[in-house]
Amino acid sequence: MPLPETIAMRFTEEDAGYVTVRPVVKQTFRLAELADMVVSVTGKTVSRVQQVFRAGTVVYNGYRYWWDGFASNENELAGLLALFPDDDPARLFNPAEAAAATFEIGGGAQLSLVGIARSEALARRLFHKRSPWEILLAAAKDSAPRYEKYSHAERADIYRVHLSAEMAAALLKQMIDASPRTLRKKLTALRPPAAVLFFLPRAKLAGPGTPP
Repeated sequence: MPLPETIAMRFTEEDAGYVTVRPVVKQTFRLAELADMVVSVTGKTVSRVQQVFRAGTVVYNGYRYWWDGFASNENELAGLLALFPDDDPARLFNPAEAAAATFEIGGGAQLSLVGIARSEALARRLFHKRSPWEILLAAAKDSAPRYEKYSHAERADIYRVHLSAEMAAALLKQMIDASPRTLRKKLTALRPPAAVLFFLPRAKLAGPGTPP
């Protein structure tokens, strides 16, 4: 049986792993839209996408979605998943395309990730010549970010910059000094990061959009 062209979906908000009592919304998705959502959760692993299609449920962006599960074979899925981006280590780091960064703090079970959007880091404190974002990109320029992978969840290529303890402490201090109040409060609570991840978006395929 060929893959369905459209899928009748139901979804509702999910709170801390439990479905809320809010109304269930019905909507019809195209197969590419459902695949886009599932791949954002599973990556381009055929067996995992197969499992989710068959199970008929997935949690995405704070919503739980249901549909009548359906079977799929590997050849069908290979053709479908070929539409989605792959890792591209040849893609050079372009600081102008960076939309967000994440601080990696600690390691192992103590690892924490703190995201910083370009939009929140562009504003600078009064009398400072550079914004926190410009300081962050300057550190990246000095350290030659290394390509890591393409993230389907973020729809972006990820580049990593490792920082020595001295570099991390200096970077964090410079960013705190240049930050307006809200971002300064966020950064002051952090320990110096061991690494910074930069996210460079690619064009979106055909996502399901934001539920009402």
